[in-house]
Amino acid sequence: MRLVRFRPEKGEKGSIYGILHGEEILEIGEGRKERTFRIEDVTLLPPSTPSKIVAVGLNYRDHAEEMGKPIPEEPLIFIKPSSAVIGPGDEIVYPRASKRVDYEAELALVVGKRARRVSPEEAGDYILGYTCFNDVTARDLQRKDVQYTRAKGFDTFAPMGPWIETEIDPSDLLVESYVNGERRQSSSTANMIFDVYYLLSFVSHVMTLFPGDVIATGTPSGVGPVAVGDEVEIRIGGIGSLVNRIVAEENH
Repeated sequence: MRLVRFRPEKGEKGSIYGILHGEEILEIGEGRKERTFRIEDVTLLPPSTPSKIVAVGLNYRDHAEEMGKPIPEEPLIFIKPSSAVIGPGDEIVYPRASKRVDYEAELALVVGKRARRVSPEEAGDYILGYTCFNDVTARDLQRKDVQYTRAKGFDTFAPMGPWIETEIDPSDLLVESYVNGERRQSSSTANMIFDVYYLLSFVSHVMTLFPGDVIATGTPSGVGPVAVGDEVEIRIGGIGSLVNRIVAEENH
C-alpha cells in the first residue's frame, strides 16, 4: 500500500492523506469524505511530518571506505531538523555558506507508533513503511565542523517521498541516485552494516520515536557534488523516485 500526503491543486488548503491506487488517490482520515483524486491533479507533499529525522552515518561499508573512515562498531546517528524537510518536486537551496553540496541516496523508514526501548525482533511492528530520502550535505562544512549539525541541517536538506510504501521487504532493495539523468550511486540495502530493525531498536534506546518520525538509514558509495541547476533523483526499488532541483539561495 502506498500512503501519500497531498494538496489538491484547486480547493481547500492544507494537506490530505490518501492511498494511491495506480493513478488515483483515495482520501483517508477520520471525518473525511473518501473522495478520489487523480494524481496529476494534486501536489505531493512530504509523506510524513516528522518531529525529528534521525540519520545514520557510514552504514554501508563501501561508503565508509570512500570517506576514509573505519567501519563503525555501532550506529553513528545524528539529527536533521524537521525544518529541513521538503517533498517531491520541491527545490533544494544551495546555501551561500557552502562551496560543496553533495547528494546522498538513502532508504528511510517512517515510524508508525510510539517506540521506546524496542527490541530488534519487535521493530517491524513499529515501522509504518519506507520512502526515498536524500541526505543533502554541505560537505565542506561537515569537514570543517567535524560534527554534522550545520552541514546537514540547512533548510531543504531533507527531501523525502514521494510516498510511504507499507508492504515491502527492506532487506535487499536497490538504492540509486542520478544527477541530470546520469547514475551516480547504485547499491543494495543488503550491503548495510546495520539493518533497519537494528537501527530502530538502537535509536529507540536513545530517544523516544513518535509516529511520523523518520530514520534515514545511510548512503552507499558514490556520493558527490551538485551544482545550481542540477536535477537530483533518488530511486529505490519497490518504492519509486524522488526528484528535486538545485537552486541558488539568492534566487529562492
